Amino acid sequence: MKEYKVIKPKLGWRNPTEKLEEILNKYAKEGWRVTTITPNQHIISFIVFERDKNR
Repeated sequence: MKEYKVIKPKLGWRNPTEKLEEILNKYAKEGWRVTTITPNQHIISFIVFERDKNR
């Protein structure tokens, strides 16, 4: 069985790429995998993560 987490990242205007990388690495350490990144006019609206529930 899978579980999902949806976040709305706040990347700011300074170093948004580095901030995104920090967010992705943080969740990866917790076992989450990115399934979807939803863009909205050059910004990321939502990121959907997935992982096995019974891990």
